[in-house]
Parts: sequence; structure tokens; C-alpha cells
Amino acid sequence: MGLAGPSYIMTILHLHDNHLSGPISEEIGYLRSLVGLSLKNNSLDGSIPAALGNLTKLSLLYLYDNHLSGPIPEEIGYLRFLTDLRLNDNILNGSITASLGNLNSLSVLHLDGNHLSGPIPEEIGYLRFLTELQLYDNSLSGSIPASLGNLRNLQVLSLQQNNLIEEIPSSICNLTSLTILYLSRNNLKGKNLQCLGNISALQYVIMSHNNLSGELHPSICNLTSLQILDLGRNNLKGEIPQCFGNMSGHLEVLDMQHNNLSGTIPTTFRAGTLRSFNLHGNKLKGKIPQSLVNCKEMQVFDLGDNHLNDTFPMWLGTLPKLRILSLRSNKLHGPIRTLGSENIFNELRMLDISSNAFTKNLPMSLLQHLKAMSTIDQAMNAPSDEGDGYYYQDTVAVVSKGFEHEIVRILFLYTTIDLSNNKFEGYIPSFMGDLIALCVLNLSHNGLQGHIPPSLGRLSSVESLDLSGNHFVGEIPAQFASLTSPEVLNLSYNHLEGCIPQGNQFQTFENNSYVGNDGLRGFPLSKGCGSDDNDSETNDTTSGLDDEESDSEFLNDFWKAALMGYGSGLCIGLSIIYFMFSTGNPIWLARIIVELEHKIMMGRRKKRSKGKGVTEEANNRM
Repeated sequence: MGLAGPSYIMTILHLHDNHLSGPISEEIGYLRSLVGLSLKNNSLDGSIPAALGNLTKLSLLYLYDNHLSGPIPEEIGYLRFLTDLRLNDNILNGSITASLGNLNSLSVLHLDGNHLSGPIPEEIGYLRFLTELQLYDNSLSGSIPASLGNLRNLQVLSLQQNNLIEEIPSSICNLTSLTILYLSRNNLKGKNLQCLGNISALQYVIMSHNNLSGELHPSICNLTSLQILDLGRNNLKGEIPQCFGNMSGHLEVLDMQHNNLSGTIPTTFRAGTLRSFNLHGNKLKGKIPQSLVNCKEMQVFDLGDNHLNDTFPMWLGTLPKLRILSLRSNKLHGPIRTLGSENIFNELRMLDISSNAFTKNLPMSLLQHLKAMSTIDQAMNAPSDEGDGYYYQDTVAVVSKGFEHEIVRILFLYTTIDLSNNKFEGYIPSFMGDLIALCVLNLSHNGLQGHIPPSLGRLSSVESLDLSGNHFVGEIPAQFASLTSPEVLNLSYNHLEGCIPQGNQFQTFENNSYVGNDGLRGFPLSKGCGSDDNDSETNDTTSGLDDEESDSEFLNDFWKAALMGYGSGLCIGLSIIYFMFSTGNPIWLARIIVELEHKIMMGRRKKRSKGKGVTEEANNRM
């Protein structure tokens, strides 16, 4: 981008949201009367020209959403009237220049989404009018400077996705205007800040994926404006304060997954806005509190990988918006009983109750009402996690294709049923073939029996189907050959027999998909089926017996021929023996002749019987 001549009188230059490319010209520094410069959302590259430091009247500088590289020029620090500086979403590198501390009027500083490294300069703490500081998604290191506690007007502090270490400075609790605190995905440590309860304006606190320790303090319950509290994937311990249940009146997200929390779950949940409740991967015990039934906005409910000891909470089915239910790896037990209502679990798209001790038949009353899994709606989107541009990412652990995956910002088109590793008995109901939106179906390692219903061949979206470790009998349904989506099929360790269906994805599955079913034949197993293309090779292998086996077979057929000679006449018998020796492969001929001899003998018996009957009739007439 170039400019001709130094004599322009211009106060605002907005060229944003175009297709401009190339570097920013140094000549732009001649526009000394500029108050606002916006070049955002183009394809500009090269470095930020130092000549921008000549624009000393500049109040707004937007260069974000380009391909600018190199360091932030020190000359930016000359712009004493600058109130809004946004250089985010480029490929800037190097350290954050300390000269930014000279921008005494600065209110907004966005440097996120670059490749900046090194420490956060202490001088940032001089910007006393700063309301937004966004440095996230860089490679910043070192500790959070205590000087940030001087920013009493700060409303947004976003430092997530960096390499920050050490403890969070207690001076952060001086930021009484703070509404958004994002510190996730760093290496921060130390005890959780009890004084956060004093920042009454807080709406979003996301500090997950760190090494924070200590216990949850009841003072957090004082944050009556709090909408999202995400402390997941830390080392927090102790019990969850009982007052956390009362927060369900205003809290939308409560995420404390993958910590070391113990004790029982609070029992005081009440009606409100709670839509995501995730305590996965702790050491919680006791029962699932039935007061959670008051949370009618609930969409994500994950208590997996704990020590909960209870029966199945069928009352969760009355939550009208529930889409994700994970209770995996607990001590839940007993049969899953019905509520006698058709309006349960209608919106559920992920059901994981694996690795518990559930008994009796599969939960028909639950499975037959999964209406959201019976329709493939390409227009369906995940519920919005956004609020004023700031959002929380829902995550849930799903076992698919033999591996555990963390599904981020849960894809609601990714539907799952995992009932594996329980003690279920009985049969697979045929109506499960109606759940055509299923991507993962895992019924493995139970006590299921009977035939695999052909209706499962209608699961056109299924990517992983695991029925291993049960007592299924009969053949693999021929309808399975029409499945085109499965990447993983596991039918191992059952009592299946017959030919493996061929075509489509079945050509890609290996032996381990079928191991432990002695009656199965066909590709990829060594036992061939009569119609297999590779059956001739199998027969050749079979006919190539060991010498000992071949001799034994041959002797048997020799005696068959001798007996034929006895029954059919010596000449015929000797002829048979001659042909058997001369072909070198006498078994097939012996079989043909045995069948022929059988027909001859049966014909003779009929004639004798007929003759005997005629004689008897003649005698009777006499």
C-alpha cells in the first residue's frame, strides 16, 4: 500500500475489510493529522513501519486480522494520545516492547493471536486507564507481573494459552472492576485465590489447565454476578462447599473436572440458568443429588470417573434440554427402571454409562425415547457458548475407535451411546436400528445374547460399532454389508458363525474384528466361504495336507473303493482303485463314487421291495 506526497490533511483513514495486500508504506507516517487509522481485516504483510510513531495525534490504531510480522516497533510508544491499540491476529514475534507503558491514555490493548514471547513487561501496570488487556494465544513466559494490580479500571484480563508460570499475584484481587478473568492453559501454580470472592463484578472466571492447588473457598459463593466458573484440570482438593449449589440460580457453567475433589456433591441446587455441570474425573462419592432436577436449562451433565454409589438417576430424563449425559466409571448399579413417561431424554445425543455395574436387560424405556438420535439434522448447531464475545468451551470425553477423545465445544451432531463394561443381559432391541444419527455404539463386555438384529444395518452414520465380549449367536446380519461409515467394527469374542458379509467397509476390517468366534468364515479369516474369491486358495491350502494326513485320507478312500468292489462287482471296484491311484488326488473321486454307489444300492432296494410287494399281493389273491 503506497501514498503519494506528504501534504495530505486527513484525520481519519479507514481502509478496513478489503483485499489490500503487500506491506504498509513508510509514507503513511506523513499523515501527521491522523486521529484514526484502521487497516484491519486485509491481507497486509511485512513489518509494522516505525514511521507510525510520527502520528502523534493518533487515538485509534487498528491493524488486526492481517499477516503482519516482525516485532512491535518501539516507536508505537510515542503515541501518547492513543486510546485503542489492536494488533491482534497477525504473526508478530519478539517481545512486548516496554515502551507501551508510555501510552498513558490507553484504554484497550489487544495483542492476542500472535507469536509474541518473553515476559509481560512490568510497565503495562502504568496504564491506569486500561479497561481491556488481551495477550492470550501467544508464547509469553515468566510470571504475571504484580504491577497489573494497579489497573483498577481493568474489566477484561485475558492471558490464557501462554507459558506463564509461578503463582497468580495476590494483587490481582485489587482489580475490583474486573468482569472477565481468563488465565487458562498456562503453568500457573499455587493455592486458589480466596480473595476472588471480593471482586463482586466478576462474570467469567476461566482458570482451567493449570497447576492450581488448595481448596475451594466458600467466599466464591458471594459472586452473585458469576456466569461461568471453570477451574477444571488443576490440582484442587477437598470438598465442594455446600453453597455452590445455591449458585445454580445465576451460574451457567460450573466446570471443575479433573481435579482431586472429594466428599459429596452439594444438595442445594435450585432453579436457574445452569446449563453445563461438569465434575468429571474427581474422587466424589455418595449419591447424585436429586435437587439437580430443578436445573431445567441443563444441557451438559458429566459426573464420569468418580466414586459415586447410586442407582441410575432416571429423573434426569425430565430435564427438557439435556443433550449430554456421562456417568461412566462410577459405582452405579442395579437395573435401570422406567418412569412410565414418554417425554424423557428426548434431546439426548450423548449417553455414556459405561464401566458401572448396571444389571438386567438393556434400558428399553430409556433407549426407545431418544428422538434426537433418530433424526439426522444437518442444520443443527451446537448451542451458543458466546456472550459479549467471550465464551466457554464445553468438553466431554468420548471413547471411539478404541481410544478416548476429548470432544471440544461439543459437536451435537456427534451422537454416542456407550453402555459397555456393565452386567446387562437379554437382547438388543430391534428399534435401536432407528437411531440413525448414531456415530458411536458400544455395547461391549456385557452379558447380551441372542442374534444381532439386522436393523443395526440401518445405522448409516455409525463410525464405530463395538459388540465384542458378549454371547451373541448366529450369523452377522447381511444388512451390515450396506454400512459405509464404520471405521471400527468389533464383533470379537462372541459365538457368531457363518460367512462374514463382504463389500464396502468390510474389506478394511482385520482379523481382530472377529477373533474369538470359531464359527465365522470368510475374508479376512483363514476359513473360506464357498463364494469367496479367495476360496480356491483356501482349498488349495486344505488339499495340501501333511503327508501323514494325506496317507490317512487315502487309506480311508482305498477301503471305501474296496467295499464298493464288494457291492458293485470286482471289475468296477478295481477300476475305481485304478482311477484313484492314477489321478493322484483320489478324495474327490471317492466322494462322487460313494454317492453313485448309494444311489445304485437304494435303487436295488426299491426294486426288491417292489418285487416283494407284488409277490405278497399275488399270494393274497390266491
